[in-house]
Amino acid sequence: PSINVDRGIFLLPDEVSYEEAVFIEPLACVVRAHRIAQMSPGKSVLVLGSGISGILHISLAKATGAGCITATDINENRLKLARHFGAETIISANEDIPYGVRQANNGRLADLVVVCTGAISAFVQALQSVERGGTVLFFAPTDPGVSLPVPVNDFWRNSIKLVPSYGNSPLDADIAIALIKAKRLPIKEMITHRLPLQDIGLGFKLVSEGNESIKVVIEPNG
Repeated sequence: PSINVDRGIFLLPDEVSYEEAVFIEPLACVVRAHRIAQMSPGKSVLVLGSGISGILHISLAKATGAGCITATDINENRLKLARHFGAETIISANEDIPYGVRQANNGRLADLVVVCTGAISAFVQALQSVERGGTVLFFAPTDPGVSLPVPVNDFWRNSIKLVPSYGNSPLDADIAIALIKAKRLPIKEMITHRLPLQDIGLGFKLVSEGNESIKVVIEPNG
């Protein structure tokens, strides 16, 4: 449709490489999520799940002046990368997350909790780890048909916001391009694998396993 042409095509600045350009769409989704969750400087952030989406949330939060940033994952390699890209504290997803957040954040839970995994345990941890007046941002889907019991009285009493985020707008894409152009985020460092086109099967395997990869880039002419 013409609206997609008018609003969905962007001119790539000379300062943005093709490798960097692959981050425009995922970063734009993160930009939108932070916008609707009303992320602001000084807020403490907990990111549950440190794959590429989680890493982008961590990196953007750091770039925009977040307070204490904590990250979780079940994978030790991803936890190390989360620390590298801005998380002050890393916690195994199998540990007591609320306790770890309080230890890192002067006795307080997180102002913003970002759920970047579809594991139901992460959704439960998120509801337990958000500070009064805080926000839980659901950035990843669960499997179809999954239900999450919500303790309504706790959320009513503590004024907790539950915010879902999916996709992005042209405004968010423009902001993402500007951030990449200005080198505000070290996104090229997030590329863990560069593979030629004939190894695309290996690329999909690395992504699906998620043990060593964060961002896999296929180079057609490589």
